[in-house]
Amino acid sequence: MGSPATGASTWRLLVVTVIILTALAVLPRFVEIYQTQLLTYGLVFAIAALGFNLLLGYTGLLSFGHSAYFGAGAYAVAFIVRDLGVQSMELCILGGLAATILIAALFGFVCVRHTRIFFGILTLALSQVLWSLAFKFFWVTGGTDGIRVASAKLTLYGGLINFAGPGAFQRFVYAYYYYVLALFAVSTVIMWVIVHSPFGKALQAIRDNEVRARFVGISVQRYRWIAFMISGAFTGLAGILWVPLNGLTTPDILYWPFSGEIVFMSVLGGFRTFTGPIVGAVVFNYLKTYAVASTEYWQLLLGLVLVILVMALPTGIVGTVARMTSKLRGRI
Repeated sequence: MGSPATGASTWRLLVVTVIILTALAVLPRFVEIYQTQLLTYGLVFAIAALGFNLLLGYTGLLSFGHSAYFGAGAYAVAFIVRDLGVQSMELCILGGLAATILIAALFGFVCVRHTRIFFGILTLALSQVLWSLAFKFFWVTGGTDGIRVASAKLTLYGGLINFAGPGAFQRFVYAYYYYVLALFAVSTVIMWVIVHSPFGKALQAIRDNEVRARFVGISVQRYRWIAFMISGAFTGLAGILWVPLNGLTTPDILYWPFSGEIVFMSVLGGFRTFTGPIVGAVVFNYLKTYAVASTEYWQLLLGLVLVILVMALPTGIVGTVARMTSKLRGRI
C-alpha cells in the first residue's frame, strides 16, 4: 500500500488536473475564435513535446530529428485525404499513426545503438533524409507548394460531425478544439501511466546509470527502441492533428529548425518535470505567434526572449515554480 503522503499527493494532482481541464473546456466561451485556434495549436504542440520528453527527460537521449515523426504523421494524413479520398478524422489518425510508428521503428533501430552526440547527429541526419525526399519528389509531395487539406471536407466522431454549409470555419474551430482537447487529455494520461510504470522506471534507471541498468538485467537497447517508437508515435499524433488546423502540409515541418523548436519547448517548460513540456509548448506557441505579429525581425526578438527566459529560469518554467513553491512552504 502507498503511504498517506503519496495518496494525498495523487489526490491533489487529480483535483488540479480536473480544474485545469474544466477551465480549458469553458475557455472558448469567453475568448475570440482566434484565441481558441491559437490554444488548439498549443495543445497539439504539447502532445509533441510530451512524446519528445519521454526520450530527453526520462531516457536521457537528446533527439534533433523529431520533426521527422511530426512530418510523417502530417504527410500521411495529407496522402490519405488526397489519394484515398478519406474524410473520417479517425481513419486519418489510424493511418497516420501506423506510418509514423513504422518510420520511428526503422529510425530508432539505427539510432538507439548510440548515445550522446552520436545519437543526436543520427536523428538529425535521418530527419533530413525525409525532408529531402519531401522537397525533391515534388510531383508526389507538392514540393514547397505542399498538399492542401481542406478542413471542411473532414468529419469527426465517425461522421457524426461535419462542416458542410455556412459558417463551416467557425464550427470547425470550436468542434476541433474540443476534439484536440480530448485527445490531449487521453495522451497525457497514457504518458503519465507509461512514465510511472515499471517500464518508465527502467527508462529512468537507464538515464541515470546505464551500466547499473545492464547489471540488473535491463535490455538497454530494447527499452530505448520501444521508448523511441512511443515518443515518435506521440509526436506523429501531434502532426496528424496539426494538418486540419493548418490546412496545408509543406516540407518546412520536416526541416531541422522545427526539431529545434520541439527541443526548446521541453527545455523552456522544464524537461525534468512531467508537466514542463506541456507548459513550454503552450508558452512557446504564444511567444512565437506574437513575435511574428510584432516585427519582421521576429526571429531575433524570439531568440532574445527565449535566451533571457532560459538564463533566468535554468530549470524551466515548471521547475522554477516548483522550487519557489517548495521554498515558500518551508518558510511557512
